This record gives sequence, structure tokens and C-alpha cells, in this order.
Amino acid sequence: MAEVDAPSKERKGKIVAVQGPVVDVKFDVVEDMPDMHETIKTITFDKREITLLVAEHLEGNIARCVALESTLNLQRNASATATGETLIIPVGDELFGRIINVMGKPIDGKGPILAEASSPILKDATRLDVNVADLSSTKLEMVETGIKIVDLLFPVVRGSKTGVIGGAGCGKTVLIMELIHNIVEEHEGACVFTGIGERIREGNELYYEFEQVGILDKIMMAFGQMDEPPGARFNIVNTGITLAEYLQESGREVLLFMDNVFRFVQAGAEISTLLGRTPSETGYQPTLSSEVGDVHERIKGSISAFEAVYVPADDLTDPAVVAIFSYLDAVMVLSRERTQLGLYPAIDVLASSCSNLDSALVGKRHFDLSQEVLRIFTKYDELHRIVAVIGIDELSKDDRTLYERARKLENFLTQPMFVAESFTGKKGQFVKTSETLDSIEKIIDGRLDDRNESEFYMIGSL
Repeated sequence: MAEVDAPSKERKGKIVAVQGPVVDVKFDVVEDMPDMHETIKTITFDKREITLLVAEHLEGNIARCVALESTLNLQRNASATATGETLIIPVGDELFGRIINVMGKPIDGKGPILAEASSPILKDATRLDVNVADLSSTKLEMVETGIKIVDLLFPVVRGSKTGVIGGAGCGKTVLIMELIHNIVEEHEGACVFTGIGERIREGNELYYEFEQVGILDKIMMAFGQMDEPPGARFNIVNTGITLAEYLQESGREVLLFMDNVFRFVQAGAEISTLLGRTPSETGYQPTLSSEVGDVHERIKGSISAFEAVYVPADDLTDPAVVAIFSYLDAVMVLSRERTQLGLYPAIDVLASSCSNLDSALVGKRHFDLSQEVLRIFTKYDELHRIVAVIGIDELSKDDRTLYERARKLENFLTQPMFVAESFTGKKGQFVKTSETLDSIEKIIDGRLDDRNESEFYMIGSL
């Protein structure tokens, strides 16, 4: 609670309107009006406590609030009390292996979380207490993921933001889960997983997956799922980042996984519409870019972020997707075409990009090989259309050789995943970057031209 000079009276108001998750609370005098983002507590007639977050001030001493829980059975004229503080959640090592909701309450049925420390989830990104020296001294250090295509073409740097982007059913969640599995197993880092507006089934599977592979004690989880009101889905991002900031302050390497950032934008659009704001001409909230910016500005220092981004109707020019794009260091675009061909992970390398792919960071050999792979794939993309019309026999000798090597590279960059073992029946593989580079070099140099392309499919290193 905020410190006060004298005992203050309870600031009570009453509920004058409930429109789904938006609740209007009227206070008798203007001095009792709560601040923006302050929490208000009220009780339904079935004795359930609801937390409201102030979103707007209206005329006549009315605070328009967004509910963080279902407003079912909330009555008009019910009493509501302003708490004098913003939303505060428990933080500490006690949260490892636990699942909390947006308000920091446990939802895993394991009893209360006995954490001594707490922290507000809403902070001004420009005033965060992160040591400036700590930010500038963050060494550009590579994080080996063990996934061939990622380590080769989209190297992950500590403290960077990586986006996994694709439509429904392209494998975003599987790739994010594999990254968690490999990085947490190999590197002694702590991990925060934030489930934003995704399916409850996925959260359930994720929990038992982590438990099965024995990494649950290194992971904190915060979930605001599909069945929760937009206020919870929108603010769960801040809950997850608050947990990551606690780990960062305690001097640890932090991995922040967010699945799915598009749902955060979607929840913001729902809230905006319910508050009566006029949408932009694309249908999104007028505050879209500032909301996405505020979240990404808080991810800094030793926090490495991995974000799954759903693409509506596979349209990469969607305003929400473009707004998220601009904050990412690497963008891995998942292609439906590759998914249908069974090429997992289904990353379309020509549609994707990575600013970390720099010879100063990854070394000259790695950089040169990656550029040659991209050149081969670009040429293969052209030849692929020609072959579909006239057949492979009509190609020149050089083009045919390149075409066949590209097919081998394409197959080689697939990989059996640990988290998909139960579906594929193939044991997962962790491939070191040095092994990936050696194998790629052999294919490009033509040392494996006599081998059938099917031998390269779903293997580890050669």
C-alpha cells in the first residue's frame, strides 16, 4: 500500500453500469475519484470478489473500469472500494513451477504462493530501475538453440527479440516450446512463459510437457487465456514482463516467451471498442502502436524475448503484425506451403529476416555459408516454377546441380523435435552450430551430390 500521512477514510463508490467487462463506478465527491490504473474491488451477489482497473474518467465523478474477472452476477448499485494502489503481484523464486493469472493468484491448484516480495505490473518503461551500465555492458553473446535452421539463418543473441510469425496451424507454439526445451535444458537460464489469449488445452499440455522433461523448476508461468475477459488478456503481458524484470534484477539470464502477442493486440481492440473509442480505418484501436511500443520498451537488458505472432488470414501486411514487426531483431515467418510439404520447422527463409546475421557477431565462415544458402534458395525458388512447367530434365547442367543441392538443403534444415516426439515417433535432436555448418558446407561443396535427397529429411547432423 502507498504510505499516507494520516489515516484516510475508505473511498467508496457504487456501480452505476455494467456492459460486459466494462463497469462504471460513481463516487460521491471528486476527491474520492481513483487514479488511472488504480484497482477497485467489488463483490457480486454470490459473494465473489472482482478486481476492476480504472481505464477512464468520465463526467459526474464516474470511473470507467475494465474488469479482470468475469462480471457475472455483478449488480447495479453494488458497493465498490478504491484500493489506492495499482495492480500488484507477488514476485520471487517461490513462483518457479507455478502458474498465476493476471492478478498474481495461483491457478494450478497447488495452494497459495508464499512470496515475500511484490511488484506493480504497470510501470513506465522510460523510468525502469535497470542499471544503464548493465544495459551498455550486455555482451553480444550467441545463444545456441540446437535447431539447425534457427542457428544457421536466425542466430539468437542474448537480450534480443525474436518473433515466430505465422497463420493458424503452422507450428508457432511447437517451435516456441522446442526453443524453451532446448535453451532451458542447455543454458542455465530462468524462463518466464506468458500465455496470452491462447487455448486452455495448450496451457495444460505445456505444463505437463515441462513436468515430464524435468524443467518445471526453472520456469514461471502466467496465463490469461481465451475464456477470460479482455482486461485479463491485455494485462497478462505486463504480469509476465514483471516476473522477467524480477529475475533480471536478481542477476540471471532471462528468457521471456510470449504466446501469442497478436492476442494482446486483439484484447486491446476489444477494450477500445467497449470503451466507445472510434477505431482507426483498419479496424484496430487508435492506440495500437503506443500499446505495442510500451510493452516492447520494457523488454531490455539481459531479457531475451521470443514472441509467437498469429497472422490473421496469412496477411503479413496486417497493421497489428506490422506494428509488432518493427520491434523485433529477427522475424521467422512460418509458411503454410512448407507445412503442407511436411518441412518442419516450416520457416520460409526468403520471407524472414534477421539483423543478428552479421559477420562481426557470428564469424566470417558462418556468415558466408548463410549467404550462400540464401543465394541457393533464391535461385531454387525461380527454378521451382520452371520445373513445375517443363520438368527437371530441361534444366542446364549447372541449374540442375543447384536445384538438387537446394532440395537436399531444404530437407536437411528439417529436424525432429523433442516436444513433438509423441506425434512423430522420432526422437528429438539437438544439433550444435558447428555440426550444422560442417554439414551445410558438405552439401554446398557437392561432396554429397551422389546421395538421395530423402536421406537428408528429418535427421540431426550428417
